[in-house]
This record gives sequence, C-alpha cells and structure tokens, in this order.
Amino acid sequence: MEHIELFFKSIFIDNMVFATFLGMCSYLAVSKKVATAVGLGAAVIFVLAVTVPLNWLLDQYILQEGALSWLGEEFAQYDLSFLSFIMFIATIATMVQLVEIIVEKFSPSLYNSLGIFLPLIAVNCAILGGSLFMQSREIPTLGLALTYGVGSGIGWFLAILAIAAIREKIRYSSVPPALRGLGITFIITGLMAIGFMSFGGMLTGGDEEAAPAPKVEAVIEKVEKVEKKQEKKDIAINTKTIK
Repeated sequence: MEHIELFFKSIFIDNMVFATFLGMCSYLAVSKKVATAVGLGAAVIFVLAVTVPLNWLLDQYILQEGALSWLGEEFAQYDLSFLSFIMFIATIATMVQLVEIIVEKFSPSLYNSLGIFLPLIAVNCAILGGSLFMQSREIPTLGLALTYGVGSGIGWFLAILAIAAIREKIRYSSVPPALRGLGITFIITGLMAIGFMSFGGMLTGGDEEAAPAPKVEAVIEKVEKVEKKQEKKDIAINTKTIK
C-alpha cells in the first residue's frame, strides 16, 4: 500500500513538470512530435529508475552524517553530505552515457531526432530533482526509492506525451498569431498543471484521521453533573431568598 501511494503521489502531486516546473527546457523543445516525446520520455524513466535508487544507496551509506560507520567506528564522525550534488550528478551522467550508447546503437533515427537533448538529460534539472526530492523526503527503503524514481519518470513521460499530442493537433487549429508557438504551449501547460494537481486532493483527502465520537455514556454523565451543579445553585439561591 505504501508503494502504491508513493507511486501515485510521485506522478501527480510531485510531478516534475506541473508541480515543480523542472525539466521545462527539454519538455518544451522536444514536444513537437509524439514519437520523439515517447523516446525521450522512455529515456527519462530509465534514468530516474536507475539513478534514484543508486543515489539513495550513496546517501545512506556514504553521504549522510555517520553513514561511514560500516567502515569502522573511527569513520562514524565523518559527514560527507557536502558532496551530495557532485555524487548525484556523477551517477546521473554515467547513466545518461549508457542510455545514449543504447539509443544510438538500436535506434539511430531516434538518436538523430533527439539531438543535443539526449546528452542534456545529464544536466536536466528534473533528473537531479528526483534524487534531491528523494533525499529531502527521507525515503526509508531502497524499494520505495525505486518506486519514487519510476513514478517520477512516468509523471514526466505523461507530461511530455500529453503536450506533444496536443501540439500536433493545434497545428491545424486557428490559434491567434500572438499566441502561436510558445505562447499557446505555456497556456496549455498551465491548464494541464491544474488538471494534474487536482488529483492531489484525491490522494491526500483521507490522510487526517477523524476524531473519535465521544461515548454516549460519557456525554450523559457530563450532562448529569451540570444539572446537579445547577440544582445546588438554585437551592442556594432559594434558601437566601427565604431568609
């Protein structure tokens, strides 16, 4: 259940494009054709699915304060958290190089259509954001880190796929000249962000536990105490009046 909840939250509530507006450069530049968007989206899913768990391991066993205790007690005092950015980016760059080699080998046409944006995945802020959000949210297990990475990649994939499909359709629509190009794209992106974020209430609406209803016996007992106090006051007032 925890995996499912985290998976859907990473897609909708923590969507890299619509919630935090990360990865907008490649989102806008490579979303003119659905086929190209699918290729880049699949590459992003793979990179996030691999790098987020790897960076979780780095964070847990190397970067956090006291994480080096497995090497011995004398290493427990070291804090290498200042190396987080460097280590995370190095892991991401390695995986992106692997993706670039695979795409060039098995799909040269996709490799040519993605152009410079394929190696730029290494510096895509959405990819680094996935690892940094994993670290800031203190995800407890490797399995949950993998779930979060896959969900974040799918969220980015759905975002670029949806905008690519819409941009292909609006080519044949009568868009006002002042809004053609990036203008109408930004408007559509804003509307899609509202739609994605609306799912947040569905996922978080039941988090707060309802306060338990007071027992009937307790309520009756309190009412009886109040009535007895009121009776004593009335008797005292009547006694004074008679005197």
